[in-house]
Amino acid sequence: MTNYAIIGFGCAGYYAAKAIREKDPEGRITVFSEHGYAPYNPMLTTYYAAGRIPFEALFPFGSMEQIQKELDLKIFTETKVAKLLAKEKTVVLENGETHSFDQILVASGARAFAPSFEGLDPADAFCMRTVDDAIALKEAVDSGRYHSALVVGASMVGIKVVELLNNKGIAVTLADMAPKMFPLAAYDSVAEEIARRIEAKGVKLALGNALKSASKKENGYDCIMADGSRLFADLIVLCIGTRTNLAFIDPQEIRVNRGIVVDDNMKTSCEGIYAAGDCCEGHELQSSNSMIIGLWANAAHQGSTAGYSMTGTEAAFDGNFLHNITHFMDMDFIGFGDNRIKGRVITSGDIHSGLYVEAVLDENGLCGVNILDNYRISGAVKNYLYRILDKKTAQISPIQKGILIKEGLRPSFIEKMEGSYHE
Repeated sequence: MTNYAIIGFGCAGYYAAKAIREKDPEGRITVFSEHGYAPYNPMLTTYYAAGRIPFEALFPFGSMEQIQKELDLKIFTETKVAKLLAKEKTVVLENGETHSFDQILVASGARAFAPSFEGLDPADAFCMRTVDDAIALKEAVDSGRYHSALVVGASMVGIKVVELLNNKGIAVTLADMAPKMFPLAAYDSVAEEIARRIEAKGVKLALGNALKSASKKENGYDCIMADGSRLFADLIVLCIGTRTNLAFIDPQEIRVNRGIVVDDNMKTSCEGIYAAGDCCEGHELQSSNSMIIGLWANAAHQGSTAGYSMTGTEAAFDGNFLHNITHFMDMDFIGFGDNRIKGRVITSGDIHSGLYVEAVLDENGLCGVNILDNYRISGAVKNYLYRILDKKTAQISPIQKGILIKEGLRPSFIEKMEGSYHE
């Protein structure tokens, strides 16, 4: 009987456990989780904090008790792993207990990154990543005590926090060191239009400007920005980014860059140790580099692949590419591909109203797309770009063309988007 361990129990951990149980009904699966919550989607935490979904909706697979029964798991909750002795396949807990296994998956995810700012106690600032973060922010906002806020980080999470605060009537300033909105996803023209729309909603933007220090006052913070400007905020939310949860990993035993490096089977550099989800670097199709791709669907694919591989079942995940799909402040923004890649720019629609698409083509064809105000075409465009990157040759299928034309794209634009693949 094979003895499996899963360290961390989010999306990747759940899908790995499900895959293991499918292929090995008799194996022992032990899960180590630092909290007692069932696997949840971090991107839904802002929806809960805003009161748009009930608490139960954070947990797409059901309660921990349901999952434990469904997959026949032994679960250690609120248990911190102090060290993984990878070569010995042994998990050392913070209380000194040791547990040895045949196969181990590291699916410990990532945490919100909250750097130190002069005068700001990290405990006094809010973050948005975990269920507890969402509960804390919801309670704060619902209390009615706060009237002004500074959100640091023009990320996909940051803009959702801005939206919920703005909807509650709290005066919000959004600051980021980057000079534009969504610097890793949006093209300049799209970023400018998004910024214009956000400001029209009453939000102040401080782009290209960072928080330098904060002086605590009786009812809030006097904030000094990098350019010397000052603003007052009685609520500060840090949405700057994430860092992998890998303090228990010895990089002498397991290869780690920003995350654990894995192959297409989710194997690490150490025999019998696998990794999946936001703690690992998988294959990024566009650059062919090893990269963390912190997306729910990516974690699900990696987790399933790891679970099957751990049972000896042939499985491989050939990779993914950078993409973001989000809705906020009455607009949709979709970004596919690396927005740093230069090439021929083509556009369709009016950037100020209705469907707008901006695409970049290099010598190999479509390499990046921004879409404003129509999420319904995102599936067809994403599938097409994936086929280009994976198969190196592709045409948009008649069905997908029909969807794109129905939603407002001109046939001539679609032909341009196909580039050299159009017959």
